[in-house]
Amino acid sequence: MPQECIFCKIAAKEIPVTVLYEDEHMIVFPDINPVAPVHVLVIPKKHIANLLELAPEDASLVGHIVFTISQLASQLGIEEDGFRLVVNTKDNGGQTVHHLHWHVLGGRFMTWPPG
Repeated sequence: MPQECIFCKIAAKEIPVTVLYEDEHMIVFPDINPVAPVHVLVIPKKHIANLLELAPEDASLVGHIVFTISQLASQLGIEEDGFRLVVNTKDNGGQTVHHLHWHVLGGRFMTWPPG
């Protein structure tokens, strides 16, 4: 775990968050700066800097995370109307925390193009 990684500290329970879902591979919690009525972050407990740093052995982890997000949509109240799933990658992609994470955004109509 990189010492400065805030998401690693959250996964290690060093920084408290309101946990909406957790299992041995991932944790889900509200974004502290929401841009939609529903805005949660989904992080793997394993430190992976960004999408480009995934290794072949991480394929099942990513599959598990995306499948779990689809199951959490109902709990989050966004299953019926839909939602947006975002993975920012590196600086030009808007990544500000260099630990792979997904933004789940819902509760309103999403415009296109983003940003």
